[in-house]
Amino acid sequence: MSRPAATSPQPRKFFTAALLAHGEPDEIVTDRAAALDNAIADLAAGAFHNTEKYANNRVESDHGRLKSRLGPMRGLKRDRTAKVIIRGHAFIQNLRRGHYELGINARSRHLRIAAAFDELTGVL
Repeated sequence: MSRPAATSPQPRKFFTAALLAHGEPDEIVTDRAAALDNAIADLAAGAFHNTEKYANNRVESDHGRLKSRLGPMRGLKRDRTAKVIIRGHAFIQNLRRGHYELGINARSRHLRIAAAFDELTGVL
């Protein structure tokens, strides 16, 4: 008779820190690693554990846009530059997804960023 796999300390430590920082999520997307499965079952039993292939494509596609921006520069040279790029990227993604009340009166969803920047130039 086989025993269930013991939970590795690394996933347990990671998920404990994530739960303390962000609270318990509704859904967790990971690969099919048994250590992750056990840690999630122990620490976030109420969350749906999604192990479906390509379930994290939204995250990866976001990452692809950032990588395409950084590729021609061959990396960032200073921490300050990295902070500016990351904050700008996050701001544009949040604008595009409608998390701010900027650009909500745009004629179409595709013009939301342009309308938001028109609003911002009027403020400055």
